[in-house]
Amino acid sequence: MPAATLTAFEPRKTPVQARAAVTVEAICEATIQVLLSHGAERLTTTRVADRAGVSVGTLYQYYPNKQSLLYAVMEEHLDRVATAVEAACEQSCHKPLAEMIKQVVEVFVDVKMDRADISVALYQVAADVGGPALVKRAGQRMRKALEAMLQTALDKESPPDKLAIDMMLAAMSGVMRSMLEARPAPTTVRKLREQLVLLCQSYMAVATAQR
Repeated sequence: MPAATLTAFEPRKTPVQARAAVTVEAICEATIQVLLSHGAERLTTTRVADRAGVSVGTLYQYYPNKQSLLYAVMEEHLDRVATAVEAACEQSCHKPLAEMIKQVVEVFVDVKMDRADISVALYQVAADVGGPALVKRAGQRMRKALEAMLQTALDKESPPDKLAIDMMLAAMSGVMRSMLEARPAPTTVRKLREQLVLLCQSYMAVATAQR
């Protein structure tokens, strides 16, 4: 997607004062609520403003249209996922490879399941609001964090290459999307978490052994 198109989705201004930040947070939360209750097609700036308790004029100071609102919500959601993975990677440095993978995968699953309803709703609108570019940006952050962590594995002389890391991230993301869209029961989520850990551990063990 061209950079100019992505720019059209970005907020008109960034809140500086605490009061403005609270207003923006309320607007984003209202966007989520309207998206979940009415769907993307019936989401309007008027509905969001009403739910947030602000005037439409105030909303327009930050977001020019509903696509911009959805872009902001998706950006915040993906930032939260990437930040959680980055923190897990930092905390898992200098551990055995299997422990590293377990920590990162479990955190990834947990942060995605924390607001599973939002994840599913955003999958449905991502393509129309700059989602692929935001996903790529978040993926680059997670890839960088994983690469730095894996270089410190205590039981591996050679860390996995970038292709192996990309494969692991693709497996994590693909499995989670399929599972979220299936609306799993809590027991299924627990099994998924365990199986995804095993999948990534096994793959990385083989990937590092082949180097």
